[in-house]
Amino acid sequence: MIEIVSESKCISCNLCVSVCPTNVFDKVEGGIPVIARQSDCQTCFMCELYCPTDALYVAPDSEQVTLQSEDEVERLGLFGGYREKVGWGKGRTPIAKHEYMYQLSVKTR
Repeated sequence: MIEIVSESKCISCNLCVSVCPTNVFDKVEGGIPVIARQSDCQTCFMCELYCPTDALYVAPDSEQVTLQSEDEVERLGLFGGYREKVGWGKGRTPIAKHEYMYQLSVKTR
């Protein structure tokens, strides 16, 4: 479930507002988007995936909020974690490419 839009990382591009299939966010003129309908979040990670600055934290639990603070999420390196794992962003490699079975399947093609 979406939990945090980082005030320090967000550049107000509103991509999260645009890509959210359940309209969780509200655009704010002159400010960062707000999580307006958190209970509508389907934990699809689309907002986090498209965020160019890794300013979003989507907790993997779709049923309840974990109540992590922005400082704690930053300290744990969780901002943009899904985006990093799929390899989106400059200099990133999908985590699957590091796994043995993925490497084996590429070699047998």
